[in-house]
Amino acid sequence: MSMHRKTITLTEQQDDWVKAQIESGHFGNDSEYIRDLIRRDQQAKQRLAMLRQALVEGESSGNPKPLDISAIKAAGRKRIKAVD
Repeated sequence: MSMHRKTITLTEQQDDWVKAQIESGHFGNDSEYIRDLIRRDQQAKQRLAMLRQALVEGESSGNPKPLDISAIKAAGRKRIKAVD
């Protein structure tokens, strides 16, 4: 994978935060920390996209069926007994 150099500007508070993360041993240098932030942002966006897709699928699946609480409890009790 090729690497590209970027120049960023941070406030003093942000720079102190990055330095603290490195000094605590979580990251070896500024670049590792920034790359980790980018990876986490990408993962969060992917999870959000998946959640939105699930919501669309749920909404398009039709009207919900009424819940039968007694049947749900009975099924749960049956599963618990099967584990014991």
